Amino acid sequence: MTRSNFLPVILGAVLLSACGPTQVVVTAEIAQDDQSQDAEPRALGDLEIRLFPYDRDAIFDSLTATAARPEPPIPDSVLTAQNQVAESQQAWRDAEARWNTLRDTLRTLSDELDQMNRQQGQYRVLYNEFQDMEDEYADVEDERDAAFEAFTSLQGASLAAAQEIRLLRESWADEAYAEVGVAMTAHERASGLQVLADTTDANGITEFEADAGDYWVTARYELPYTELYWNISITVVRGEPLQVRLMRDNASSRPKL
Repeated sequence: MTRSNFLPVILGAVLLSACGPTQVVVTAEIAQDDQSQDAEPRALGDLEIRLFPYDRDAIFDSLTATAARPEPPIPDSVLTAQNQVAESQQAWRDAEARWNTLRDTLRTLSDELDQMNRQQGQYRVLYNEFQDMEDEYADVEDERDAAFEAFTSLQGASLAAAQEIRLLRESWADEAYAEVGVAMTAHERASGLQVLADTTDANGITEFEADAGDYWVTARYELPYTELYWNISITVVRGEPLQVRLMRDNASSRPKL
């Protein structure tokens, strides 16, 4: 290719890039349950991500404000019960983890004792250690079983209370948000842009090709007793790739009934 022909090709590529959609990379990850400094964040794979060219939360807020009746609140008693269930479950898991550790240690000590001469002084030391740990093992087993019974009992009562308020709130939402689809369609048309949707890969990453404009990046991730919700405002500028990180720090935590 001659120099005179090469320059138009380069200029054409630049103009095409400037006029085309812009890459938006979304990464989703949250901290591990292990809060140690060495713990790597956990990628949220298969998470649905949407880019709305309007603020959907503002639409819901508007419909909530004009609803015929107020939204039924979640009673404090329901939230308190959920917290108690979570604490009880953690107590059970902690007891089970300790029980597993003691069980494995007892097996190791037993194997060591089987290989030793009972006349050795070290045998008596290990044997006493084994007996003490065996007593602790029995105590922890009782604690584990009691913790599990407490957890299942609290969970049953909590689920019943949560279901009652959930049905009330769903009934209210069906009435209050009956026109939400119409409102969203109108906002999308007014923006001149399209709603974009995709799911993250195993590394918690997805990519979009978005036209220039304002968007809101939304996603939901369910935890055992709460839901993480993202609705992050971004501005896509033509020709300027953008990266968005969804983390626990920039999410709203909402109760899950």
